Amino acid sequence: MGATKLTSSSLLTTVACLVTALASLSARAIPDRPGGKRPVQLTTPRIPPLAESDWTDVHRQLVAKFARGGRAGNDLKTLLRVPEMVEALMPFNIYVSSESSLSARDRELLILRTAWLCGNQYVWSSHAALARASGLTATGIRRIAQGANAGGWEPFEGTLLRMADELYRNSSVSDATWKQLAARYDVDHLMDAVMTVADFTTLSLMYNAMGVMPDEGVVDRLPTDIPYRIQVPEREPPLTTARVEPLEGSGIAISRTFARYPKLAEPRSRNSNYVNRGSKLLPRYREMLILRTGWNCQSEYEWAQHVGSVGQARNYGLDPIRIAEGPTAPGWDPFEAALLRAADELYRDATLSDRTWKTLAARFDTTMMMNVIVTASNYRMVSMALNALGVQIEPGNERFPK
Repeated sequence: MGATKLTSSSLLTTVACLVTALASLSARAIPDRPGGKRPVQLTTPRIPPLAESDWTDVHRQLVAKFARGGRAGNDLKTLLRVPEMVEALMPFNIYVSSESSLSARDRELLILRTAWLCGNQYVWSSHAALARASGLTATGIRRIAQGANAGGWEPFEGTLLRMADELYRNSSVSDATWKQLAARYDVDHLMDAVMTVADFTTLSLMYNAMGVMPDEGVVDRLPTDIPYRIQVPEREPPLTTARVEPLEGSGIAISRTFARYPKLAEPRSRNSNYVNRGSKLLPRYREMLILRTGWNCQSEYEWAQHVGSVGQARNYGLDPIRIAEGPTAPGWDPFEAALLRAADELYRDATLSDRTWKTLAARFDTTMMMNVIVTASNYRMVSMALNALGVQIEPGNERFPK
């Protein structure tokens, strides 16, 4: 049988189809994982702290309720621009910072390592003193930036630092690291350790993007002479069984998982409740940010819930496959492409580029910009927790597109 003869027209058509297919595969790829390069730090605020002269009685009540020692830092003063956001975020931050089951030393190891990974000056500067109070020396604090392989750590402390690195870079925790943690920690401690890294990742992304500067008079700064290096195993396949078994009963698996630890569950739930019910973002924009973040973190449970009954993405005209394909997929208008790009940049770079900020800020006021940032940042925390705790997808829910 003779060979089939290709005309120039059919050859061009074939090549065009291949190019289109390859472009689709490339566009649907997950962005480079976090930690490839040191996050860029702003030197001036994008969203300035709310001046005390502009405080209302509501603001003063929030400061009295949440400020450390009665004095508001630049983080709280910035969040005061959206009082409902303060009520949503601060209870969990206070829990993670001072009320969890972790020892003060373990807690500050995780917080400072997370600040280093995210390149967040505010968290590092405000927690270095707390780390010293927990017993860490100046040498020990510097060694946190050098990481688990720096030498001088007790084996378990090195494991804590590795867990932070894995959560930041892989949005999950390897089996080997989890087993080492579980040899000393019970379920409450394990959940607190995961959520400490997850919450301070959220805060660091927010403070980076908003440009929250260190408080006046605080002198500690991230070391600038230590190479930015993260060495972790490749991301392991998703867990097929839960590491933390959900309680029996009604409700979805994430709620029944956190119900095992009510002291943590109640303040944590306020974050997502604000994003899903309190934020003024259009539901379409909210679900774009949540789904893109879930895709980037490869959190299939989060994806399934927001394609399905929780987010109902299709009800807002969204095609999940196009969200997986990302901001360069055909059909997005420039503003919606920038929204997806914001989710990608917060995931990969721990901040927003000037280009993306300017595009979004041309349409959104300060409150809406803060809502964009908190939506993507909060669902980074949710994704990390779902993956690390092994929350299993509900029967019949829609999985990732192939």
